[in-house]
Amino acid sequence: MRATALLVSFAVTSLLPTAYAAANEPSANTLQTLDRQTNQLNRVHSVVVAYDGAIIHELHQGGPGVASPTNIKSLSKTVLAAITGAAIEAGIIESAEQPMVALFGEHLPRGIDPQVGDITVAHLLAQQAGLERTSGSNYGAWVASANWVNDAMTRPFVDEPGGQMLYSTGTSHLLSAALTHASGETTHALAQRLLGDPLNITIRPWLRDPQGIYFGGNDMQLSPRALIEVGELYRNDGIVVNEAGDEQRVLPEGWVEESWQPRGTSRWTGDGYGFGWFVTQLAGEDVYYGRGYGGQALYVIPEREMTVVITSDPNPPSPGGQFQQRLNRLVEGLLAENDE
Repeated sequence: MRATALLVSFAVTSLLPTAYAAANEPSANTLQTLDRQTNQLNRVHSVVVAYDGAIIHELHQGGPGVASPTNIKSLSKTVLAAITGAAIEAGIIESAEQPMVALFGEHLPRGIDPQVGDITVAHLLAQQAGLERTSGSNYGAWVASANWVNDAMTRPFVDEPGGQMLYSTGTSHLLSAALTHASGETTHALAQRLLGDPLNITIRPWLRDPQGIYFGGNDMQLSPRALIEVGELYRNDGIVVNEAGDEQRVLPEGWVEESWQPRGTSRWTGDGYGFGWFVTQLAGEDVYYGRGYGGQALYVIPEREMTVVITSDPNPPSPGGQFQQRLNRLVEGLLAENDE
């Protein structure tokens, strides 16, 4: 498997004060070390590093190229959170505190627990719906059901809405259904119109459930470069600037801060979890990341003005929970070697 690396856009940082650039931009030696460490992880397909709004490094060592769509698995939850924020900015959803049932309207399943009425958009984003999980050992039966939305929404409550974080793709799928019913558009149409078009990226259609609802929180197809744009949107507080220099607010004011506020804790990593983003520290820096099965990851490190994307083979067998820690160490090395 031949690895190729591309260094681009170094001219951007040459305009910065030398001391400022030296303290923040990864050096050539640091990027070479990143490549050597990545080469030891055969499962990894690509690594893309952006600094101060420009891609400065790309490594591709297998799988789809850095400009080609790839299955980002549960990293889709982070993108879905961005779509939701954009829907709030567009007035489709009132706020994160709006009850989910208000968005479903007449499309609610019959016989649901009255407590479902307490679930808000924020609870769906933060994986705090309180419903029994559809992930883990329950996943196979859930996706084999005749109606994914009804199955997820009629599961028993194991905690109150707003309680502990219960990581469940069914919860994210309820959010996709809510977006569809509230807007009258498919989640894919919303994704392209509200997120893809402003960011100048293409979001391809992906898997739908038996009723035609786009899979919420899994199997989206985005290229590593497109994911960089999503991360940069958050790093820039939800604002994009076009070639003419005009600003466009895509996410509501305060959305990024709210999204990066931990509301629960992952039982597997101990990291905090906000609206589709995990919250941790690497090399002493605050880091916000989304992740997906097999080694898909998007990192934003605001204080370093960096966004990093890693994509890997999305197919079984699973590389195990420790693989995410190995990806974290790649980013940690990028930060630590520059923290001098």
